Amino acid sequence: MADSSRQLESKALKLPRKNRARLAQRLISSLDQETDVDTEKLWREEAERRLAELKSGKVTGIPAERVIRKARSAIR
Repeated sequence: MADSSRQLESKALKLPRKNRARLAQRLISSLDQETDVDTEKLWREEAERRLAELKSGKVTGIPAERVIRKARSAIR
C-alpha cells in the first residue's frame, strides 16, 4: 500500500500545475464530506451569536477592505 501511494504521489507531482490544483481540490473536498456534525452545530451557533451581537450593536463590524488590506500586509 505504501509503495502504491508513493507511486501515485510521484505521478501526481508530475502533472501540470492546473491538474495538480484540481486533484488537490478534489482530494480535500472528499475529506470535507466527513464533517463532524457536532462541529457544524457549534460553528452555526457561533455564527448566530456573532450575528446577534452585530444586530444589537454590541459589536461593530470591520469593513472587508480593511480586513483584507491588513491580512495582505501581514503576509508580506
